[in-house]
Amino acid sequence: MGHLNKFFIFLLILLMSCNLKHQSKNSKSEPIKFLALGDSYTVGESVLESERWPVQLVEKLKDKNIDSEVTIIAKTGWTTDELLKAIKDSSLSENYNLVSLLIGVNNQYRGRSTENFKEEFRVLLNTALAFAGNNQGKVFVVSIPDWGVTPFAQDRNRDQIASEIDLFNQICKEVCLISNVLFIDITDISRKVYADEMLVAMDGLHPSGKMYGQWVNRIFPHVIEIIKK
Repeated sequence: MGHLNKFFIFLLILLMSCNLKHQSKNSKSEPIKFLALGDSYTVGESVLESERWPVQLVEKLKDKNIDSEVTIIAKTGWTTDELLKAIKDSSLSENYNLVSLLIGVNNQYRGRSTENFKEEFRVLLNTALAFAGNNQGKVFVVSIPDWGVTPFAQDRNRDQIASEIDLFNQICKEVCLISNVLFIDITDISRKVYADEMLVAMDGLHPSGKMYGQWVNRIFPHVIEIIKK
């Protein structure tokens, strides 16, 4: 009788072990779904696809054994209204674990008003929030870099460009504060071009993969905190 009880206990332990292994196999976490919204700075104009900052961010997450994938809705030259139209024309419908927004440089470049920018940026931020299931903790905004420091702008009023970029970024920051959304400032990194020409792509205007890597180094700790929550 004692041997029989031991057999049943062994069988029970074996079944429990198999069940735990099955649960562990089925509980493998789904990849982090990352949606990156923006313009040339997000699509990575003049750099390799692997050098785009959203792609570098995903690869850095994978290095930490965090499986992730990115969807990019961005195009060189887009202003806030053009990004809004592209989003409406897209087939995006699912919720994302992570959503970024970087937009506004072309509004500044084309001389559009800050009032118009603020209104459309607010709509875009609300749109980004909707893609994140209206969870502010899953959304972050990246500041607009200063293109006035690049070789492309050598014949332009660089002080004016810097002042206007700062103003547009202040608007972004204020809207983020109201919506309780993280604002990550990388503009100071963009201004390091004076000290390191390798931070500019071959077109003399856009960031190089090296600069995007520096952006990612600043963005990454915030993203880790978002994922932990």
